[in-house]
Amino acid sequence: MLCYTATEAPCLKRSESRCEDRARKVSVGRRGVGSLSKCRRLCPRKPCAARVERKLQVANPVRDCILGVFALVLAALVYKSTVEAQAPPARPIPPAGPLASPKSMKQVGVPVEATRAAVPADNSQTPGKIALGEKLFFDGRLSVDGTVACSTCHDPALAFTDGKTVSIGIKGRAGQRNAPTILNALYNSAQFWDGRAKTLEEQVALPIVNPSEMGQPSMDAAVARIAAVPEYQQEFQRVFGRPINLGDLVRAIASYERTQFSFDSPFDRFIAGDENAISDSAKRGWELFNTKARCNKCHALSEEKRDPTFFMDKDFHNIGIGIIRHNVVALACQAEREINSGKIFEVDRAAIQSDTSVLGRFLITKKTADIASFKTPGLRNVLITAPYFHDGSQATLWDVMDHYNKGDGIKNPWLDQDMQPLALSEPEIDDVVAFLATLTSAQYEQQGARELARQRALSRTDRPQRDTARAFGPKPVQPKASLSCAEPAAKPK
Repeated sequence: MLCYTATEAPCLKRSESRCEDRARKVSVGRRGVGSLSKCRRLCPRKPCAARVERKLQVANPVRDCILGVFALVLAALVYKSTVEAQAPPARPIPPAGPLASPKSMKQVGVPVEATRAAVPADNSQTPGKIALGEKLFFDGRLSVDGTVACSTCHDPALAFTDGKTVSIGIKGRAGQRNAPTILNALYNSAQFWDGRAKTLEEQVALPIVNPSEMGQPSMDAAVARIAAVPEYQQEFQRVFGRPINLGDLVRAIASYERTQFSFDSPFDRFIAGDENAISDSAKRGWELFNTKARCNKCHALSEEKRDPTFFMDKDFHNIGIGIIRHNVVALACQAEREINSGKIFEVDRAAIQSDTSVLGRFLITKKTADIASFKTPGLRNVLITAPYFHDGSQATLWDVMDHYNKGDGIKNPWLDQDMQPLALSEPEIDDVVAFLATLTSAQYEQQGARELARQRALSRTDRPQRDTARAFGPKPVQPKASLSCAEPAAKPK
């Protein structure tokens, strides 16, 4: 805005036309007060100067407001750039390698019928589809910036996990959940820690569009990026007989994931009749697993019959992990109001990007009994998949055993009824861990031996979960479960 405009013309005599011409050239702009003083010099007549000054006094607050907003926007952009610049450099995408190859049905212990039954009728397995899915699984172009692939969080070298407390996505963004293994995921009745996806095909899509994971703005954008690659155009046409589309993209990746069934462990050879396949300590651990340690309450298809195959009950349980760190009732009420359980992408963002993640299965069912309940994971190759639990909060298998041994969750009203103190001695805990180590498949044998030694050494110096008094004490009385969500007060009209 000029310090002098045509509206001030009547206040100037013809003799002041030069002043008028010069004054028009002076803008408030960045000169601020300097412009005002210059206008006063250019237009010395008091009536004119007074009117010019009044105009400037009106203009300056508007200018200051505009400049203030601009400064805030600029500061926000600088902050965002700084945060992203300080984010850890993107980890190189793990390559495929021999451990990524489809697994053989000839492994000792493979449940052949269950493996075949896990293949849906509308997505049959073919060599071409599996190979295409494997290629996509390791391709960073599925992410918005090319830095994250499926294998980033599911690295074959780490038994298809990532070794982190919680997974890290694009631009160093941390989620809320520990990456579960892809190994034997085909046998799950639901996918993810909270079971929000029913099939592997559904599971494939969600990380691609989650802002904290692969960050694509939409599945259409992800498909378009893959469709722009001539090599993929040819492969999709050859495998599916049609151009690239969303349904075929997730079918291909899911087909590859269904080839990742992992058995052939020392325990499998023991069950097959080789008495020397596992140690005496591991044998005692297997016995404890099904009796005093009560592991079979969740890690078996049935409590009545020992399960040497799957080590999961395909159910969800609250085992007292992380719940007392949050105001769970407030979060549950927030979820009741704000999260539509019927919209899977909305639930996915709540599970990965906010504290409502602690609610677990409740995000999907909205049933009070499901508050902070999470899926029972299988135990095969568990030695390789540290850290443990849905939040990655436990560093070693000894920490896991200490958690269960004390029946953790004394302030947790929704704690699973099977949680109780176990009174396991230190040698008995060692035996259960020895048994769990025998569930390591042959391809991870050497890695498993190194990891067992690492965890054992750590357990000798650091046992943050150990509480002998509680482990050998009575089961504490749990607080009464209650969830009462008052309606938020109406805003005054």
